[in-house]
Amino acid sequence: MDDIDPLEQALHAARALVLADLAARDVAAAEVVSMVEEAVTHRRWWVEQWPEGISYVAGLVAQDVQDALLERYGRWPLCPVCSSGDPHALDVEPELGPDPHWVCGKAGVVVAPVGGLK
Repeated sequence: MDDIDPLEQALHAARALVLADLAARDVAAAEVVSMVEEAVTHRRWWVEQWPEGISYVAGLVAQDVQDALLERYGRWPLCPVCSSGDPHALDVEPELGPDPHWVCGKAGVVVAPVGGLK
């Protein structure tokens, strides 16, 4: 059996993590899944140009999908921590790094790893 290409493995993992978060928040409609596919395609090119960034792919795909959703539908994922004030989205931290998490920037609280929203 051939070894799995690390780039493809990272891209498939990123896709699965972001889709899990979308499904957990009931926004995994076909149009949104297409946004995930667009983000994965873009990040494939990006990692081909900068192979050292392979461990950053999951966080970047999550941010790309978050940005695409903001442009078309609104903030996602909404913060489950803050009960007062205007609804706001969680942030991905680190912005460019391994082991990305969804974080409430207002409260300074880690909510879940990317792929672990409930």
